[in-house]
Amino acid sequence: MKKIAVFPGSFDPITKGHESLVRRAMPLFDEIIIAIGHNADKQSYFPLKKRLEWLAIVFKDMPKVKIESYSGLTVDFCLKNNANFILRGLRTSADFEFERRVGQVNKYMNQKLETIFLLSSVEDTPVNSSVVREIHKYGGNIGPFIPRSVVKLIQNWQ
Repeated sequence: MKKIAVFPGSFDPITKGHESLVRRAMPLFDEIIIAIGHNADKQSYFPLKKRLEWLAIVFKDMPKVKIESYSGLTVDFCLKNNANFILRGLRTSADFEFERRVGQVNKYMNQKLETIFLLSSVEDTPVNSSVVREIHKYGGNIGPFIPRSVVKLIQNWQ
C-alpha cells in the first residue's frame, strides 16, 4: 500500500516553514498532497489561484508532491485520495494542543487515518502566514520568511 500523506492548510502564503516541513517529510511517504482547504470562516488574503501557483513553483523539483485544493472535511479529502496520513507541523505547545484535538477527532471519524507531527526547524518557529501577511500588507520585506523561488512573486503581488 502506498503511503500517502495530506498536508492541509491555507498556505496564505506559503512560508519557509511549510517548505521545510514538506522537504523533511518526503522520505517518510510515497506521496504528499499539499491541500489548500477552503475555510468558510476565514477570508483569504491571497487568491487561491496564486497560492496554488506558488506551491507548484516551490515544489516543482519534487514529483512526489501534488498540489490540490478542496472544500469540506479533511478526512473526506483523505479518503477520496487514498491517504492514510495527515501531516502537521508543530511550532509551539499551543500548536500541539490544537492539533492533538483535531487529530483525535479525525481519528474518530476515520480509524485508518494517522496524524503525523513534525517539529518546525528552530529558525522557522516564529514564522507563520499571519505574520507574513501583516508584513506584506504594510509593504515590509517578507523575503526572509518565504521560499526564495517565490519571493518576488509574492512580494510584488497587488
